Amino acid sequence: MLRTRFPKISWNSIRVKLIIGLFLITVPLITLLIYNNYYSIGVVRNQVAISNKNLISLYMAQIDSQLEEAESNVLSLANNNWDIKSMDLPNSEDDYQMAKYNISTTLSNNMVFYKSVDAFFVYNYLRQDLVDAFQSVVLYPEQVKVEEVVRKYLDGLANSSTAADKHWFIQKIDQNYYILRIVKSGNLYIGAWVNTRTLLQPMQLINLGAEGSVILVTSKGETLISTRSLQDKNIDLTRGFQQYYVTGTKNNLLVVGESSDKGDFSLAAIIPNKQILQNLPWLTRINSIVSFAAIGLLPLGLLFLFRILLMPLKRLIIVMKRINKGMVHTRIEDYQTSDEFILVNQTFNTMMSEIESLKINVYEEQLNKQKAELQHLQLQINPHFFLNSLNILYNLAQVKNYELIQEMTLCLVRYFRFMFRSNLSFVSLQEELQHVRNYIRIQELRFPKHLTCTINVPEFLEKLSIPPLLIQTFLENSIKHSVTLEEPVHLSVQLDLREEGLEPYIEIIIRDTGKGFSEEALSEINSGNRVVDEQGEHIGIWNARKRLNLLYGNSASITCYNGYPNGAVIAIKLPYTEES
Repeated sequence: MLRTRFPKISWNSIRVKLIIGLFLITVPLITLLIYNNYYSIGVVRNQVAISNKNLISLYMAQIDSQLEEAESNVLSLANNNWDIKSMDLPNSEDDYQMAKYNISTTLSNNMVFYKSVDAFFVYNYLRQDLVDAFQSVVLYPEQVKVEEVVRKYLDGLANSSTAADKHWFIQKIDQNYYILRIVKSGNLYIGAWVNTRTLLQPMQLINLGAEGSVILVTSKGETLISTRSLQDKNIDLTRGFQQYYVTGTKNNLLVVGESSDKGDFSLAAIIPNKQILQNLPWLTRINSIVSFAAIGLLPLGLLFLFRILLMPLKRLIIVMKRINKGMVHTRIEDYQTSDEFILVNQTFNTMMSEIESLKINVYEEQLNKQKAELQHLQLQINPHFFLNSLNILYNLAQVKNYELIQEMTLCLVRYFRFMFRSNLSFVSLQEELQHVRNYIRIQELRFPKHLTCTINVPEFLEKLSIPPLLIQTFLENSIKHSVTLEEPVHLSVQLDLREEGLEPYIEIIIRDTGKGFSEEALSEINSGNRVVDEQGEHIGIWNARKRLNLLYGNSASITCYNGYPNGAVIAIKLPYTEES
């Protein structure tokens, strides 16, 4: 599973500080502007709500006052009017008809004083006789329909044990809603009714916008009538009207209202936000525009800052990281940028060219010094072997073994021919092994029947380049410290390609069957020190480690330990690359 790697963020970088600083400045300002805008909207909405609440409350009080006056008239008729009493308990039919006529005249006269009521009526349910009077604006079809419904309602009320409602109540007739007040007096029902349209007629003059309206509603939120049809069907009118609130599908409608003291209905105003905010001060609108413009321009500002400042800094940092990895030839490419960065880039490139030239000179000087030191280390090996070789020739001459003298001389010629060119830093493994076999043959002539050696190397590694005399140095050390005339000693050289993780390396194992390293010598060798004993200072292994360090740095290593059951083991690790 691939894992997404995010770049590491340095909180101390100029880029991060600039971006954070920009946000710390702009975000609070934008937040303040947005808050100020919403605060202004809230203040305006509150003022509009208070203003319309006062208007609605005033008109609701006026409606209640008119209904109360009409109710007082109905109660006065029921309790104080002589014609009502005569119509209820007439002495004769003539008295009944006369009382009925007088009541009709009285009701008609009352209509002049009670403009807010559409009709007054008196109903004798025993005779099923209805006397009523209407306002001139009430059309005849409506009169007939309301009379029919009132008769049925009062007949049903008279035939039941239910008492008449003591307040104004709502009655639906066809598609219209009416508010009625009925008082019972003996066998008579005296009452008044008004179409809700009549109550709401003066509110038509209030401008609440295309989506606003003034409505009459029941306590359950059912709309009785409205000055304008409401388009939004998700208006909640069940919360009461103690305080204003917003409702609607998008919460963009303000609701204010006032409940009636005379009946189970309320007067409410639905005001859309568009109507509320149309008189909002220009400064608030400008704040809103600036807030959203700032939010929109913030990415553009960041992009501008990125191109003008952060991108040149990023290119400079990339080049500096490459230089930090040793790629001193890297330069900042020419590109269009600010004059200050052009000067910085040119100065930087000039400085790096001078540093690169200086580093090359220093590096060449170090190489020459290392090469001289390497040659010196290699030459330190030669005198020790030269003396041993002369001693072998001397012994062979004493016994007049000319055949071995010839073989020994030929081996020495090959040996010194290789040594005279050993000032090279690297030789092929094939050449090194030929030299090792030649060297072992010389030692076999020195210790006949007491020294044997095997070399195992894969053929595909014969072209490998290794430092000269590397293997011979350790074989010479093993022969010097392990071979005696008491017991035969076997030497082995094992070379193979290994891999540690994903890094391949060359492993060279050199073993002998001698007595191995002493504890003191092994401790000094693995510590990187020269071994000094009663025979003097031993620098073979130290020289080899020094040479590998000069050639490979920390990529090569030499490890010494004692094998089982005996013998010394030297493990050499060299880096392997395709160029090797």
